[in-house]
Amino acid sequence: MNFYIVDDDISIVKILENIIEDKNLGEVIGYSLGGEKCIYDIILKKPSIVIIDLLMPEKDGIEIVKEIKKIRQDIKFIMISQVSSKDMIAKAYTQGVEFFISKPINIIEVVGVINNIKEKIEMEKTLNNIKSMFSDLNLNKYDARNNSNISNIRFILSKLGIAGEMGSKDIIKVCEYLINKGEKHLNYKISEICKTLSDNPKAMEQRIRRAINKALSNIASLGIEDYMNDYFSTYSNSLFNFEDVKAEMDCIRGKNTSGGKISVKKFIEGLLIQNEM
Repeated sequence: MNFYIVDDDISIVKILENIIEDKNLGEVIGYSLGGEKCIYDIILKKPSIVIIDLLMPEKDGIEIVKEIKKIRQDIKFIMISQVSSKDMIAKAYTQGVEFFISKPINIIEVVGVINNIKEKIEMEKTLNNIKSMFSDLNLNKYDARNNSNISNIRFILSKLGIAGEMGSKDIIKVCEYLINKGEKHLNYKISEICKTLSDNPKAMEQRIRRAINKALSNIASLGIEDYMNDYFSTYSNSLFNFEDVKAEMDCIRGKNTSGGKISVKKFIEGLLIQNEM
């Protein structure tokens, strides 16, 4: 898998390059510090994945993505940024960005996101092969609708700090399944959905629970740091029972030996409700 990196900070470029090469994720075939020139360089070199900064002095990342997507729809984009504006991130997803990575750079998150997008590329190759055999299948329209439906869900998982978790992919699969079925509430057990979506439903459910447990820990830590934080106020009640968030906060502070508990049903339902807002 070939990568191209765009960031006006050369140290970030080198960090990402080292992660990609050290973790055997692929090959970095070029980089740029931004500007109009990088657009032509990317189109010429045809990388599979471009990792691009959001805010740059000459031309911002969203504009660069927009220009390249007009010519090369097949290139995948991962955006890195310190910006947490929901509107800005939603705009980036609309222009074709697949995933967000938050600054400062976290190796685990970078590896997880890249593996997710590599898996998506392989899946798209398989779907394209099927499309060539059955030309009447309008797969592109399905993918576009699906990506639009889950853009808010990806944003929320990113803000909860679990975008790179294996379980986040499973959570998105469950949400996609329910959205496609037109379900707004879970009328059956999560285990039944996992049986439908996976050959190993128990492992899938365990990954989901681990990811949600990490999200609970992260939101509790955020509440300790800034109780009035907008994300804490929104997600501590909509995705979890607040009593469990408080118990997790007390555990982190050392006041209790056990933390809060999660409800997979409440978490998934909360994501679906937030997705419609």
